[in-house]
Amino acid sequence: MTDTAEPEVKTVGEPLLDLLNGFIVELREAGLPVSLTENLDAMAAIEHIPLEERETFKYALAATLVKNNAHWRSFETVFEVYFSLRGAKYGIDDDTLDPDLADLLDDDERDGQGEGGSGQSGQGGGDALTPEELQKLLYQAMMKGDEALMRAIARQAVKRFAGMEPGRPVGGTYYLYRTLRNLDLDGLLEKMMDQRRQQATDDGEPLSPLEERLEHDEYEHRVEGLKKEIEAEIRRRLVADRGVEAMAKTLRKPLPEDVDFMHASREEMVGLRKALIPLTRRLAVRLARKRRHNRKGPLDFRRTVRASLSYGGVPAEPKFRHPKPHKPEIFVIADISGSVAAFARFTLMLVYAISGQFSKVRSFVFIDGIDEVTSYFEGVEDVTEAVHRVNTEADVVWVDGHSDYGHAFEVFHQKWGKEIGPKTTVIILGDARNNYHASQAWVIKEIQHKARHVYWLNPEPKSYWDTGDSIVGDYGAHCDDVFECRNLRQLERFVEHLA
Repeated sequence: MTDTAEPEVKTVGEPLLDLLNGFIVELREAGLPVSLTENLDAMAAIEHIPLEERETFKYALAATLVKNNAHWRSFETVFEVYFSLRGAKYGIDDDTLDPDLADLLDDDERDGQGEGGSGQSGQGGGDALTPEELQKLLYQAMMKGDEALMRAIARQAVKRFAGMEPGRPVGGTYYLYRTLRNLDLDGLLEKMMDQRRQQATDDGEPLSPLEERLEHDEYEHRVEGLKKEIEAEIRRRLVADRGVEAMAKTLRKPLPEDVDFMHASREEMVGLRKALIPLTRRLAVRLARKRRHNRKGPLDFRRTVRASLSYGGVPAEPKFRHPKPHKPEIFVIADISGSVAAFARFTLMLVYAISGQFSKVRSFVFIDGIDEVTSYFEGVEDVTEAVHRVNTEADVVWVDGHSDYGHAFEVFHQKWGKEIGPKTTVIILGDARNNYHASQAWVIKEIQHKARHVYWLNPEPKSYWDTGDSIVGDYGAHCDDVFECRNLRQLERFVEHLA
């Protein structure tokens, strides 16, 4: 009988455990929610991963620590920076050129230069290649999809073209631009497509439109992979020059749910829209569950006594009244002027995306005039279209198009004030910067007397409130609460508060 050897089980050593714990601390600092359970899952996962396989190691950690696709980029940045220097001693990140790749570069150099070439003695790893020869080698690597060779070329390209100088306070974007400009990846992509078309024609089977699109997508994917390798190499060199902690602060970007509505870039706005979709689903489920389970009624004495008859009159099983879950009626009054427009837009999109959790939703927008826009959202599948109509068609300018909260509130009270009742929750969106006009805060006081709740959401930091022409304190005195609401995370907390 042959003895069967037990498979060797690798355990996470204490030094690597400390490294992983430090990495999770960095993830939490960047805003990623990592629980203790996920921490343990990551430790269990890396027991089965060869540490020298850096990409496998990264994706194993991602599979256990990243729950939201919108968090992937932040995770990848933290990983690249954190392990650039710390991971080298464990074999997680090897910053040296693989000897086999160096040989490939040297072989190509010798093929290009011949025995009488101008290469300098002792320059291995592609240092002696001319820019044209490096471009040729890159073309060959891209055509073959040779990822290992592309990584080596990416390092050479950064070394040659980025012009990185120790201690120079320049961001990685500048170095990336210089490197990519010298590689001319757009021209390389077109050259690869021409070669593929020619090859197909020579074989007697020209590419169909679908085949050409698929080939183009594949080559684009390779180009994007090369760009990522170049970015990673630039990050590694910057970390080596400036230190891990300094680079972590420089490269760390806020998660989509932490991006400030009033200062979001165009790219961040796209990320916000993508993050809004899963957020609405999550909130809808959470609000329904909260309404279903968290409303415990008072003791029903009559039912308790009746039930006790089967126990000889002993009330052994208390019975409670369970009122029907209440769905609030929502009135949203939103300032859509200037920088607060983005905040109003995302709030309206969120409210209408989960409108099934409310009995009724009515919307009003204003600058110095006010208009009801509820009809814009009725029967519309894409809330984005309705919001676009709000920004382009709503009649919100009275005099000069500068915010006048007092006049807008007065008109609202005259036209729609009677329709507010004890089931109505009024949500006012704006920074309360009134351009020194009269506040007419009495309108909010009147609304509070008639409504179930009145809430004010302000997209400015609290430290800015009641400074300059901000009069949020005048209005807040007549509201049930005033919330700082600068990002999706804070907006999510408020919507949960509504249930």
